[in-house]
Amino acid sequence: MEKNKTSKYLKYAIGEIVLVVFGILIALSINNWNSKRIQQQKERILLTELNKEFRANKIQLDSVLVSHNRSKKSNDYLLSRLPIKDVNKENLDSLSIHIWHSGDTYTFNPSSGVTSSIMNSSSINIISNNELRQLLIGWNDILIDYQEEEELAKDNYHDQLKPFEKKYFNYSGIKKNMLNDSRVDLSILKSLEFDNYVQDRYYNLDNILGNTYGELDNVINAIDKIIELSNPINYD
Repeated sequence: MEKNKTSKYLKYAIGEIVLVVFGILIALSINNWNSKRIQQQKERILLTELNKEFRANKIQLDSVLVSHNRSKKSNDYLLSRLPIKDVNKENLDSLSIHIWHSGDTYTFNPSSGVTSSIMNSSSINIISNNELRQLLIGWNDILIDYQEEEELAKDNYHDQLKPFEKKYFNYSGIKKNMLNDSRVDLSILKSLEFDNYVQDRYYNLDNILGNTYGELDNVINAIDKIIELSNPINYD
């Protein structure tokens, strides 16, 4: 009888242990599920804000590129007139307007609040998509490479080309009046100095918009991919 009691007690004890272990496993499973759900909610909120930021950045970049392309179009017009040999045959209104727009300088300065917050905290670990994480890690380097070309062009214009304009043209703020002023010596348009002025601006704009180094393409591709991968719909 003692043997039967011991056997029953052992079975009961083992059953209790199994139930306790099973209960612990269920509790851990529920806790892990809740943690994962909370993590997914945090990720969705983060991705929503990131997506908004890069959509706004894309709009800004498109606007900046419109201005760069307008400057390049005006610069191409000036290039097509070189070398100017007979000023009297030139349309001074057109030359004035294109000189004006050729000197437009703009820079792409994207919002970075959400991106900086992610990179300067452990939030990067919340993002489950490895490709998106790598894009965010490399985004700043891609941006800097492109912005260097814009900054070089802007500095060159303000330090070298703009002083040239102020010296030889009417810089009153009216596009058509840059050359249409009796005080302007139009012979400057036939000079090598003017040719170099136009060529210099061309190289600056070509470095921004051209594909010599591919910086602009890298920025565009990165923005488009981040927008695509950060779309919260992909994580439903």
